[in-house]
Amino acid sequence: MLAVEVEQLKKYYGDVHALDGVDLSIPLGGVYGLLGPNGAGKTTLVRILATLLKPTHGRARILGVDVTEDPGAIRRRIGLAGQSAAVDELLTGRENLEMVGRLYGFSRTEALRRADEVLERIDLADAANRTVKTYSGGMRRRLDLAASLVGHPELLLLDEPTTGLDPRSRQDLWDLIEELVDEGTTLLLTTQYLEEADRLARQLVVVDHGKVISRGTPDELKAQLGGDVLELHLEDPGKIRVVLEQLEGLGSAPATIDEKTGLISLTVGEDTGAVVEALRRLDRERVQLRDLSLRKPTLDDVFLTLTGHTAQTDEPEPTGRKARRRARSGDRS
Repeated sequence: MLAVEVEQLKKYYGDVHALDGVDLSIPLGGVYGLLGPNGAGKTTLVRILATLLKPTHGRARILGVDVTEDPGAIRRRIGLAGQSAAVDELLTGRENLEMVGRLYGFSRTEALRRADEVLERIDLADAANRTVKTYSGGMRRRLDLAASLVGHPELLLLDEPTTGLDPRSRQDLWDLIEELVDEGTTLLLTTQYLEEADRLARQLVVVDHGKVISRGTPDELKAQLGGDVLELHLEDPGKIRVVLEQLEGLGSAPATIDEKTGLISLTVGEDTGAVVEALRRLDRERVQLRDLSLRKPTLDDVFLTLTGHTAQTDEPEPTGRKARRRARSGDRS
């Protein structure tokens, strides 16, 4: 049995296609990553899998159960942590988790037992009796994740769980996710952080504008670039056009530029001769370099190659009234 099966899943808000024919097969165990910018359709897919939205077309099954036929059965077997911490600031950490346990149908004794168990697990036992309004942002995110674990879910849906966290809190949450995976939990993780996807996920699906544009392991996706990336930091950003002319024909793909910083990135493959030739040409044109590096490609490089833009955008996904307003105005961005 698969953890998740999705076949030609579509979700329309008028003329806005939040999902436009997505197929997924997620095996039990491990982390499956859904990678893409805001507006790609990630949250819409998670909300359908969590039975919070109904698809316009297509089928989705969680642990063999159709999401539209028996949503109650699915909710008892999954956990969900959304993009913002869904906790009550006026309750203590323990009271928040006890409330979740009661909503699952546990007795008060069992709900308290599970709350204390999870609080210990996520290293919040010392803060269990403090009101959540005194928690830091990282503590709230951990408490939100704890709420999704109270029911001992077979499948955990994490929708950009580390958004807005400082590097230390993000690292702590990554460690916890890896512990859960080691214990056999299946996770579907949506993210727009390339480093996060690279570290946590065994398999990745890259989505953009509601469609799957690529899939594979992180290494397989990075291999699509065809080799190492040469980065050139120019002393004078005004010479970018001259440099691009000199680099023409050397890389396996067109060079990308950042005109503000004077950074040029060029995929050069495994042949170090391309690097030597690039430096020879730049020296001939008396181009001064502030820095030079040769590195392995990142998932950010892959996303740029696949879509023509980076994974960092500010375009939100359409939901509710906002989606209907956009649909009426004909905005398809």
